Amino acid sequence: MRDDAELLAAHVAGDHDAFGELFARHRDRLWAVALRTMGNPDDAADGLQDGLIAAYRRAGSFRGESAVTTWLHRVVVNACLDRIRAGKVRAAEPLPDDLDRWEPGTAAVPDPADLAIRNERRAAVLAGLRQLPAEQRAALVLVDMEGHPIAEAAQMLDCAEGTVKSRCARGRARLATWLTENGLLQDGTRHPTGTSDS
Repeated sequence: MRDDAELLAAHVAGDHDAFGELFARHRDRLWAVALRTMGNPDDAADGLQDGLIAAYRRAGSFRGESAVTTWLHRVVVNACLDRIRAGKVRAAEPLPDDLDRWEPGTAAVPDPADLAIRNERRAAVLAGLRQLPAEQRAALVLVDMEGHPIAEAAQMLDCAEGTVKSRCARGRARLATWLTENGLLQDGTRHPTGTSDS
């Protein structure tokens, strides 16, 4: 099995299947980042498509200074941010991200009340994320929701690590304030994206 760098190099060399294989390998994570950054599936699909077209066309410019996945995430996040800045984002209610939902055939059936609460919280966080400036939203999605280390998120966003930390701190504060003002978060609770200040 070829690794990511080999697939990207093969694509640049003219292998017509290599890029599709590379995308198939990472599509779920790239989709999750696009969905959380854009706030709804239609815009996420557009942002992901823009990012993949850009990655397909610019593959020859990949210098290998970061992992291929880091580069792909950067291209997709930047495509999403470009769409947000250009005002091409629809005013639509986001759908809850269902990456951790129970699937038939798994061992335990979750309590429907727990699922409802989890989905309500997820929808509230996604709605709150839409209130943030695009750069803060992207930093929170990558670090708090996707679990990327600060250094890796900095590479994806093409900025300094301190900038990512600052965007995350400001974004968390604004998100917590928005959720509290809208009665969705009680003072003194953990940050809604799963982190705390301690």
